[in-house]
Amino acid sequence: MQQQPNVSFAHFLEKFPEIDLPLTLTSESSHAFSRTNDPLHSLMIEQFILPYQKEELDEFTEFIPCFKIPKTFDIHAIVYWKASLLNYQYILATYNKKGQLIDKGVIAGTYSDGASLISSVATIEEDWIIYIISGKAEKDERDYDATSSKAFNLELLATGEIVTSD
Repeated sequence: MQQQPNVSFAHFLEKFPEIDLPLTLTSESSHAFSRTNDPLHSLMIEQFILPYQKEELDEFTEFIPCFKIPKTFDIHAIVYWKASLLNYQYILATYNKKGQLIDKGVIAGTYSDGASLISSVATIEEDWIIYIISGKAEKDERDYDATSSKAFNLELLATGEIVTSD
């Protein structure tokens, strides 16, 4: 069997256009990214995303490049959308200059376990604070109770770590 060639980390990063902050990620945002951004080549996914996935993926799992956070200097911070059955996530991933993962985390998305629907929206500010609101609806979206929503913050540090912020 012939070995697949490696893709350069620089070529992988080219799939993520740099954007202006602040930016809000909603369930509808993924449609705009999939229309305007070129898809990730399977070799890019195999080299720079799959080695860091903890859960098993099926043949229907899809990855869409969203954007690169500007002015990160010694790190690269990208957001991609991962879609699998009943689970849609915006993932913030940070890499060092050599293309090695520093940290990653889900910052927004929608998940269903069949009985309830959990949805999160995130706003990334210019200072790299990420404001997240998460809510849960039972059975269908009409059963949403706003009082059950939770808000929390994450922060992207200059080192590439993603931490809970106060």
